[in-house]
Amino acid sequence: MRDLKHLTYFEDLLQEANNALVVQAQAEGKKCVAFVCENTPEPLMNLDNTFGVRLHAPNTGSMDIATYYMTSLLCETSRSLLERAVEGGFNFADCVIAPDGCTMINRCVENMELLKTMGKSKPKFFYEYMEIPMKADDNGLNLYVLQCRNHILTPLHDVYGIDVSDAAIRSAVAEHNHVCELIRAIGEYRKGDNPRITGYEFHVIQLCTQTCPKDLILPYLRETLQELRTREPDPKPWYRARVLIAGSEIDDPEFTKMCEMAGGLVVADRYCFGSFPSRERIEIRDGESAFDAIVRHYLHWNQCARFMEGAKIDQRHAEVKRLVDEFHADGVIYENMKFCEFWSYEKVLASHVLQQEMGIPCCTIEKEYALGSIGQLRTRFQAFVESLEIKKINS
Repeated sequence: MRDLKHLTYFEDLLQEANNALVVQAQAEGKKCVAFVCENTPEPLMNLDNTFGVRLHAPNTGSMDIATYYMTSLLCETSRSLLERAVEGGFNFADCVIAPDGCTMINRCVENMELLKTMGKSKPKFFYEYMEIPMKADDNGLNLYVLQCRNHILTPLHDVYGIDVSDAAIRSAVAEHNHVCELIRAIGEYRKGDNPRITGYEFHVIQLCTQTCPKDLILPYLRETLQELRTREPDPKPWYRARVLIAGSEIDDPEFTKMCEMAGGLVVADRYCFGSFPSRERIEIRDGESAFDAIVRHYLHWNQCARFMEGAKIDQRHAEVKRLVDEFHADGVIYENMKFCEFWSYEKVLASHVLQQEMGIPCCTIEKEYALGSIGQLRTRFQAFVESLEIKKINS
């Protein structure tokens, strides 16, 4: 297949956290709200004159400084983010909002604050820490409502004068839903027997929607979707097996590319910050405020392994099964970030449930934040793809 028109541009946007579209948005007078966890509702950070950017640390090299402050036993995501902050890579942010998704990310942001890594030239710069429920019940909803209001809307309004009215939030929901519609429409082309888009290309595009201002990335998404409608795939499918990747965050699209170089087409992404479930439409019910709709939506759809109640655990497994069926995946690669407590436990349980109870082939992998141990990963991918291929032949 010919390269997507904007693929190189999308790749360039991911090379630096302070990318060209972030610079453009700030030149227009908008404030950058940085967030580090999917437990933070995106639409609440994309109001009038604000835009949300998920902190990521591309091309992180040595993590000596971060390891000194956080030890080598904490996950590489948290250490990579702190290292990049110390280097000055996040100085574009006007505030940071961090939920207690895990203690490691919390320690990362606390060190950013203690070391004064950001906001040195911004007297109004602030940090906010949210408490996130561990159950999706009424008490959890009440807590979530309180935390989102006190630690997102109130400080944005009080510090920067941001409009947090229902009308402003409804506009943010409409923009969020438009992004979701485009991403889902692009993702639909992964369902075909001979897809018009690879998992790597989709991964790059999805990451851009989280690290760039929504209004500025929309034109590129629309053009890409239009291009896919007429894109001619290779005459013969190039892959040997179709796989779904689930688990913790993957900020390095090279991970997806390596899997596909081994013959495994990545057809669905059920990991932290993947398109499932972060690109689900938000429905505002009759008589419901836009704010309440957002909080209800995120509490219901959130697949974070931090939710430990039985219903949420079952929901995570059922969602993977649904995506396997919908995207015709032959197997699942379940990965977790090295030293990630929540997803390491979830990976073991999910692998057992998927294989023993649902009959879905599953490969478990522990990974680093930046692509590492390339030889071992390649071998694991190749072996799993070969096993799926043999299973299809035997069946």
